[in-house]
This record gives sequence, structure tokens and C-alpha cells, in this order.
Amino acid sequence: MLMSSLASLMLLIAQLLLLLALAGAVWRLLRGPAVQDRVVALDACYTDGLLLMLAIALRTGSILYVEMALIIALFGFITTMAFAKFLLRGEVIE
Repeated sequence: MLMSSLASLMLLIAQLLLLLALAGAVWRLLRGPAVQDRVVALDACYTDGLLLMLAIALRTGSILYVEMALIIALFGFITTMAFAKFLLRGEVIE
């Protein structure tokens, strides 16, 4: 019983720290001095969101959050690649 409450407390602390990291990434996304900084901040946003979904999945025991995390990972990767290609060449679709 003690381990369960300790694990629950640690998951709550992890979720709060992930929310803080997400807020910092959103701040950099809105305030970034260069486009490259904003792309990196967007990458950090989807990574923080993905980890937050996984922490919620551990806490609730629901597989639905794991599926949402996989979708976030897929779209985040595609978005980062599209932005990187746009910044290098000026167009996404050739």
C-alpha cells in the first residue's frame, strides 16, 4: 500500500514537471527570436505532450492514452520533418 501511494505521488510530481516543461516550450514557441528556435520548441511541445499522455496512462491504467501518445508521436515527427525541409529548401512538396 505504501509503494502504491508513493508511486502515485511520483507520477503526480512527474506530471506537474511535464506541465512546467510544456509551458516553457510554449513560451519559447510564441516568443522565439528565430524560426529555428520555434521549430525546436514545437518539437519539445509534442515530446512533452507525449510524455504527459504516457504518465496519465500509467496513472489511470487506460490504454487509450497510450494510443493518443502514439498519434502525437507520429504527427509530431511528420511536422518536424516538414518544417525542417521547408527551412532548408523553401518548399515542402517537390
